[in-house]
Amino acid sequence: MRLSKRLAKVSAIVGAAALALSACGGGSSDAKKTSADNGKPSGQINLGVAYETTNYHPSTTSSALAMGTNWHVVEGLYEFDMATYKVYPALAKGEPKKVSDTEYEITLRDGAKFSDGTPVKAEDVVASYGRTTGEKSIYKQFFTFVDSVKAKDEKTVVVKLKFPFGTLKERLVDVKIVPAKVSDADLTAKPIGSGPFKYEAISNTQITAVPNEHYNGSMPARVEKMQWSILKDDSARLAAAIGGTIDIMEAVPAPSIDKLKAAGWKVEEVQGYNNPFLMFNTKKAPFNNPKVRQAFHYAINTEKLIDSAMNGKATAAKSFLPETNGAFKEAKVQYKYDQAKAKELLASAGVNSLEMTLVTTDHPWIANLAPQIKSDLEAVGIKVNIKSQASADVYANYADNPNSNYDAIVAPGDPSVFGVDPGIIVNWWYGDNVWTKQRDAWQVSAPDKFAALQKLALEASQATGDAAKEKWGEVQDMISEEVPLYPLFHRVMITAYNPKKLMDVKPIGTTGLEVVGVSAAK
Repeated sequence: MRLSKRLAKVSAIVGAAALALSACGGGSSDAKKTSADNGKPSGQINLGVAYETTNYHPSTTSSALAMGTNWHVVEGLYEFDMATYKVYPALAKGEPKKVSDTEYEITLRDGAKFSDGTPVKAEDVVASYGRTTGEKSIYKQFFTFVDSVKAKDEKTVVVKLKFPFGTLKERLVDVKIVPAKVSDADLTAKPIGSGPFKYEAISNTQITAVPNEHYNGSMPARVEKMQWSILKDDSARLAAAIGGTIDIMEAVPAPSIDKLKAAGWKVEEVQGYNNPFLMFNTKKAPFNNPKVRQAFHYAINTEKLIDSAMNGKATAAKSFLPETNGAFKEAKVQYKYDQAKAKELLASAGVNSLEMTLVTTDHPWIANLAPQIKSDLEAVGIKVNIKSQASADVYANYADNPNSNYDAIVAPGDPSVFGVDPGIIVNWWYGDNVWTKQRDAWQVSAPDKFAALQKLALEASQATGDAAKEKWGEVQDMISEEVPLYPLFHRVMITAYNPKKLMDVKPIGTTGLEVVGVSAAK
């Protein structure tokens, strides 16, 4: 039915169904028979995934791997069809019942149970909302419009808002419901949910899931087992695909497309939100000066990066949002390659010589960008040392380490897994959270600018139609001037699968793989 997520064009401004990435793609009907023709799960899906994590907690993880696997195991009151971002009731019995413009009641699905056999109750929803909006959760900025979430009775939840908000269901997708009694440690290691599958085992190299026998929702499991192989290296995923040990491959490198097609695989491309962002430590001079940050962006030949390192499978950033977002506006500042402009900005900021360390994650496609970025920056007089580490180490050692005094980081990001309304995308990186407080520290280094952006974003989220689009345009203009964190380009997401093994696959435009509703061919 679906496979991960994203819409090719999102016309609604504040959320045509969510975490901000576009997708369109066709399903496959090549396989003659579905494995679930007899109504029972049959066969196995083998997935080759490109990311890793140690945190599967549905209320705190932002990992592409955990997000992708959790889609099959845990549910929100509402869920996205990730290929279209259309919202449908999951744990909710139906649509929210409107009591007033700022109050709604939501009834739980009859007979819903977690995979351990315990009934899902309203208190579980309340507790899960509390985890999702807790101090340690990076999701909390998505729910600043919510006043309270309380249980009316065992089957009914009352949601009160601070002001009218048009995309309540889309935001509730990001509250995944887990048992209130289960510890955070257990949820981090192996979550329990009410979705069509349940985790069987999780290791550093492989994850397995089997059908949840207690599931009674609208998206039942169609296979007997799912197995994710964690293959960060592009060549390892390609070898697994050609060798037949995986049936579907995430993050296909462009040079591998012809090889996969020659092996009989289908390759689907969807313009997405995934991007390599350049993030500065704005507490540290000279990176506290927006002129210096702008100079970096002018110095980098993004089109050359796309052509050489990405084989043309990306679109240079014309704004913080990609062009496929309904609220996109070509930003006030356009970072077309201009070495003279970069040198001029550095000189006006009083930077005559600068030696810095650029930290990158070791994702192959990110690492491939580093040599040219180094060369481009050195061409304008910036001496660059590259340090590449695993993503978890980049955050633990640098971005999230209060004792770190890093210079700048290049890393991948894709909040469209949470939805595609502009409030999701902007607040993920620019909300009152760890990004602005610690990682780029822009909230600390430029409190007045941060407050001004928050005001604009709040006004945009409360507006509708053209007024909303205008306000989101102002937000994008301001971010393009300040650039404490800004994308170099937005990637085309490439997914490949074996049509002789799988049916009903729909590629998505975000990171992760979602195959709920996909069948194994007989």
